[in-house]
Amino acid sequence: MHRPPTVEEQVAAELAEIRPGLVARYSAELPGARSAVLSRLWRALAHEPLPWIARRGPDGRGGPDGPGLALWLGDGRVLRGPRADPYATGDYVRVVDLDGESYDDAARLMTDLAVPHSAGYAAELAHSTASLALSRAGRPTGPQEWPTRDWRWEQRVADGHPFHPNCRSRPGFSVAEQLAYGPEHGPVVELRSVPVRREECLVTGSWPEETGDGGRLLIPVHPWQAEHVLKTAGEPWRSAHPLMSLRTLALPEDGPHVKTALSTRLTSSVRDISEYSVGVSAALSSFAEDLAARTDGLLHITRTLGAVTAHSPDLAAVLRESPRQYAAPDELALPVGALATTDLPDSPAWLAEFTRLALTVGLRLLDLGVALEAHGQNLLVVLSATGAPLRLVYRDLADIRVSPARLARHAIAPPALTGRLVTDDETALRRKLFGSLVAGALAGTAGSGAALGAALETVVRDLPRTDDLRALCAEPLPAKALTLMRLSPQTPGDQWFGLPNPLVLEPGTSDQ
Repeated sequence: MHRPPTVEEQVAAELAEIRPGLVARYSAELPGARSAVLSRLWRALAHEPLPWIARRGPDGRGGPDGPGLALWLGDGRVLRGPRADPYATGDYVRVVDLDGESYDDAARLMTDLAVPHSAGYAAELAHSTASLALSRAGRPTGPQEWPTRDWRWEQRVADGHPFHPNCRSRPGFSVAEQLAYGPEHGPVVELRSVPVRREECLVTGSWPEETGDGGRLLIPVHPWQAEHVLKTAGEPWRSAHPLMSLRTLALPEDGPHVKTALSTRLTSSVRDISEYSVGVSAALSSFAEDLAARTDGLLHITRTLGAVTAHSPDLAAVLRESPRQYAAPDELALPVGALATTDLPDSPAWLAEFTRLALTVGLRLLDLGVALEAHGQNLLVVLSATGAPLRLVYRDLADIRVSPARLARHAIAPPALTGRLVTDDETALRRKLFGSLVAGALAGTAGSGAALGAALETVVRDLPRTDDLRALCAEPLPAKALTLMRLSPQTPGDQWFGLPNPLVLEPGTSDQ
């Protein structure tokens, strides 16, 4: 019986048709991509509260790098692999063993685990692996100069999310579309526009006065969205450079950033723009600008210039300031997720200095009453000409959390907000900040638990001893259970778990 082609083979076949010169590099990158996705999956298997794992413990058989990790499944099978540092990045897991059979491919492993919903997740992992190999194949080779344009920093990030097995999953995107729209491939994207009658739109802020016949608003649309979701060619609008989030693009000459709706699942979420987000964007932007002024110049928040929706999450857009507005001509503003493409984090002193800046700002805002979702895409660092971290820039307020009770304690008038952004729940507020900033941005920059713990240990003694800091030092570090969420489609919303505290290398050694 003829075997259907694998996703990796399908990508190779499409490449042979449209970019034959890239096929050899794509094939060469596949082993590393398999290892990268398997490493992320192994982290999840080792630490997330997956219901079909009965217990975890040292692998008594050992190995060349010392004792590994064994996972006893509920059905009696045993899964064995290396020790799993929850804060390690990179391609450090080459193979794992399930009941005597070796696996170097995350999709095949998930298929053979045969747990609830594993078939669908295995398909996502296969796409992630093939897309990651494609992303790495397009990287420039040899020494690279530091980019002078901010958007070029975003295009240096080939690997996507540092801890999510779906780091490069792009279902619904052909190879040609990945090459045309993926920021790591360096394309210029021709945005489209769809005219909608003004009275049929919700508009907040100041939307550009570009109208068509009959006083219509032109809503920018990503070309993938126009073709696959809206089923329209639209009209030409602007050329733009895709950023790390793919659906957000930078207009030329440090122009505004355009956040478009993209109704497909990238990594974990469907990237549309809710009417709620558009409705609160102006009030939230004004409030955030005032709040950032309380950080003594250490934080700037890009202003939302305007937002529009045709009362549909599939047809909406947001215009934001470029972070470049907050950097001097001799400074750079780059997403924290791009720091791993430099050698800056290799210096413990630099990493501690950056950690101090990030925690000072994040904890101060949390104490005031705002928990930022400060992951590697939303949080940017402004660097001096010598690479020193000077201040932070935050963009995209769509998923922060605001605490009226905390604001009131500081005599700050809360914004006129209702809905999911508003909460006084201490756990929810700390999860939002610590999960994105410490378990996400800082961990991804540090690259290991030892480096992250050392940077935190250097910094936390000097920070104000708030209840939030005590929780950060003493409790497990909250993180999203990214694989559990993909294997639990019946459970809406985020699911959380606690990672070993990076400040506590051994029980009883934390400085509290």
